[in-house]
Amino acid sequence: MTLVEQWNAIESGLDPNWGDARLALTLDSEAAAERAAALLGPAAPGRFGRTIRFFAARGGTGVGPEAVRRMLRRIDAEKLGGSLELVASDQAPPEPAITRTSLAGEWDAALALLPADWSDLYCEIELTSTDHLDRAALLLSPLNPARFGGTPGYRFRCARSFGYGTSPEMVRRCFERLDDGNIPGEVRILRALSDTHPAGTQGPVWHVGGRTV
Repeated sequence: MTLVEQWNAIESGLDPNWGDARLALTLDSEAAAERAAALLGPAAPGRFGRTIRFFAARGGTGVGPEAVRRMLRRIDAEKLGGSLELVASDQAPPEPAITRTSLAGEWDAALALLPADWSDLYCEIELTSTDHLDRAALLLSPLNPARFGGTPGYRFRCARSFGYGTSPEMVRRCFERLDDGNIPGEVRILRALSDTHPAGTQGPVWHVGGRTV
């Protein structure tokens, strides 16, 4: 059973008035757990060995059930394997406070999950609506953002100290501009390299979907 199917089964068994669900995802290996934690970055997960803990929330802080489904679908796509279980669930309060995690905060959380010697990243910002594409492209221009596939958003590269890509500090500043402009979305690190040492080139390249990025 895929992780998405496991989440669907858990969600269907929750109380109709559930407010948040605390979940534990156990992977088959520590390497898989490290990668899955990066894919779950927007949920601000906590990792203990091969087990990752995070929560889904409705009408409050944290990621919603659909966002959880999207993140688990990406883990399934990489065939990491694992088991998802419900740890606990709370009923929603009568009038929940509605807040949105900032994109800059999501970026900080995603970087915190990377190895200490990371050097190059290939990332994606997915917007909630195509209405924001033009404005976001302007605010993200220092990242050299590129459209990819049908997702309403952009992909870009980040380099920690040299090579292709924008610095992580400038990436954060661009996300702050989106936050200030009330442009919501979701930040993802799609690929990461550590401790690269280019020889005769400015840095590594990735081949994704038949394209060099």
